Amino acid sequence: MLGYVTLGTNQFEKAAEFYDAVFAECGAQRLMELDGFILWGTSMEAGAVALTKPFNQEPATVGNGVMAAIQAESKDVVVALHKKALELGGQDEGEPGQRGDGFYASYFRDLDGNKLAAFFLG
Repeated sequence: MLGYVTLGTNQFEKAAEFYDAVFAECGAQRLMELDGFILWGTSMEAGAVALTKPFNQEPATVGNGVMAAIQAESKDVVVALHKKALELGGQDEGEPGQRGDGFYASYFRDLDGNKLAAFFLG
């Protein structure tokens, strides 16, 4: 049901490099680029993550309780996404592991403090 999630940034170029590397771990790539906006995904028909400078020109801030979740193809991809995010300066919010029956996940924050999850169902 979810089409895409948009995350704000105050350091657009650095954040774009962060997400290029993180999303490469799960086979996603840039699908759309406009001035101050990038959309990553595996196809235009699947869910995606967008990065932007806020339209109102105000500083981007982190929404408390807001999180984007990236569905991975395997537990190994969940681990790889988490590891890559931390290597690039992201913050750990929860090591990869089983979170319930059939739900394996990890949690991290990007360079601006946005919270993301990587998960595998199975």
